[in-house]
Amino acid sequence: MELYFFRHALAEDAVGMISDFDRKLTPEGINRTRQAAQILKSLEVSPTRLYSSPLVRARQTAELLSAELGIPVQMRSELAPGFGYGELRTLVHDASANDHVMLVGHEPDFSVTISALTGGSEIVMKKGGLARIEVTGYQPLQGALVWLIAPKVFQALG
Repeated sequence: MELYFFRHALAEDAVGMISDFDRKLTPEGINRTRQAAQILKSLEVSPTRLYSSPLVRARQTAELLSAELGIPVQMRSELAPGFGYGELRTLVHDASANDHVMLVGHEPDFSVTISALTGGSEIVMKKGGLARIEVTGYQPLQGALVWLIAPKVFQALG
């Protein structure tokens, strides 16, 4: 199984009357996500499942990925802030070894979870960045970091 962790793109600041839940992507965040999605498509990344946090900025990011990659988004409360190793196990419990699962969510949750999956290395997920994990074991769930793509790399390739 392959796991793709895509951190939501650049979003509005949480100021004034905007709640953290309702923060939307900025125009730059939208453009960068479209660009990243096009690059992923050119790399033939084809998730069999696309799960997103219900928070607006993650949902918008996932919808942009969905449009380019041609897979529907499923909103999953497990990906809301507080996501971790246990929630990941819940999300993939019925996935097969041939599945490619893309998750769209938040920090610091993704870095901590990727670290737990890969043996404890420090990982930093930037907004609009992507990590790919190749699952190498299921009991317990563990894997190897194959890609860690910073958003600046997507920009340079676009």
